[in-house]
Amino acid sequence: MDPSPQQIQELRSKFLQKLETDGAPAPEGFHAADLAKVKNGDDWLRRFLVHCELDMNLTLQMLWDTCEWRSKFGTNEITENNVKREYLEDGSLYVHNRDIDGRSLLIFNCKKHVKGQRDMDDLKRCVVYWFERLERMDKGKPVTIFFDMAETGLANMDMDFTKYLISLFKQYYPDFLNYIIIFEMPWILNAAFKIIKSWLPAKAVQKIRFVNKGSLKTVVNADQALKVWGGQDDYTFSFVPEQKSASTERADKKVHFADGSPLNESFPGGFGDAQSKQDGLPNNNVSLQITPSDAISFTIEGTEMTGTITLTNNDDKIISYKIKTTSPEKFRVRPSTGVLAPSESVSINVVLQPGYQLAGLSRDKFLIMNLPVDSTDMSPQELAELWKQTSGKNVGHHRLKCNLGSATPESALKNGTAFSSPTSMDLEQQIRQIASGVSQLRDHHEKLCADLRFTQKLQWLTIGIVLLGFILAIFFSQRHSSGETCFAG
Repeated sequence: MDPSPQQIQELRSKFLQKLETDGAPAPEGFHAADLAKVKNGDDWLRRFLVHCELDMNLTLQMLWDTCEWRSKFGTNEITENNVKREYLEDGSLYVHNRDIDGRSLLIFNCKKHVKGQRDMDDLKRCVVYWFERLERMDKGKPVTIFFDMAETGLANMDMDFTKYLISLFKQYYPDFLNYIIIFEMPWILNAAFKIIKSWLPAKAVQKIRFVNKGSLKTVVNADQALKVWGGQDDYTFSFVPEQKSASTERADKKVHFADGSPLNESFPGGFGDAQSKQDGLPNNNVSLQITPSDAISFTIEGTEMTGTITLTNNDDKIISYKIKTTSPEKFRVRPSTGVLAPSESVSINVVLQPGYQLAGLSRDKFLIMNLPVDSTDMSPQELAELWKQTSGKNVGHHRLKCNLGSATPESALKNGTAFSSPTSMDLEQQIRQIASGVSQLRDHHEKLCADLRFTQKLQWLTIGIVLLGFILAIFFSQRHSSGETCFAG
């Protein structure tokens, strides 16, 4: 059922009223572009209402959570210039042609993806890049995700990545899914897809289409299907950059840092910009003594991968500090903001969240900022407001890189992650158990077939022996009868 203009306006009013009453999630706030869509984008609000089947309370919560996620993830700042270009150009994930309903195909070439070989954080950013590019290209119309699973096996089945794709459709991109097309899925992955289907809402399960070369035409016309799928299109993948306006390109050159509790704020210069000796921002945080001064060293402590930053106020004034990072979803920073009196120190705990790859850790950056304040008695709300309004203030800043400490076990480096989430571990264990069970069933089946063939041979041998015995019995019986007749004559 399509929502009415009155329902769209009601959702808008409720969101803005909640924003005025509760305030945006401190301290990051919502991105101006997303607020503009709430205020002016009827079609965006309509999609949320359709996705939540016109349940106003559920829709309001989803809209709020989406705006919060977009701010924390830095979704509006993601471009092809700040994601891993290698992943965009390898042909594992790309957009080409349309399905039978005219919806764009987001193609995942599964055989080019091997679990654990690529950094999951960079991969997530690439996925969001394609989602956002499709949003702009098709103006929010639904898309079809096409899993090309020809020539794939268990090594290509990445449950964490698949679950992330599903979560984007479920939680942050409403009414954005047309079909899920599964092309040439090997039978050995049937068990894994049963788990995946359990993650999907009922409406999404109805949109799954399992096809092969013979049945693909039911969802993709032949002229839109690649030749390797049995279609007519001889397309060879080549990444084509998105065409953008000059104003968009200028905006892309800004650095986006977000805190451990992320803040959507840009600074002049980019990573590696010529105006800075250290990846874009000169270090001028002279009021703070920062230990370590160049890089946070992460080591395993108990069940966590952690690093520590110590801040000491070297000024004779009270200062407030704030810590931001380029990967807010990856780290937990406590405390990320605070106030320091002269000569006072604070120890900041930085924790790598479970399940994130260690391989990309060296690319993450932290920004430590400070500015003078009048009092040490500032509430979290006052601190949040302070850091929202830094324009024109003399803000000190210092950049830190990340590296792995020498105490990190070699096994953690080989596995790619320090710790996996219990859910993903359980799922992987389930898949291994299912695969092992399938292998055992296959072995039992082959053994049963061999036993059956042996039994059949024994049966034929038994029948042959019985027939031979029967023939011999008849033969000797006839000879005996002939001998008795001769004797009587």
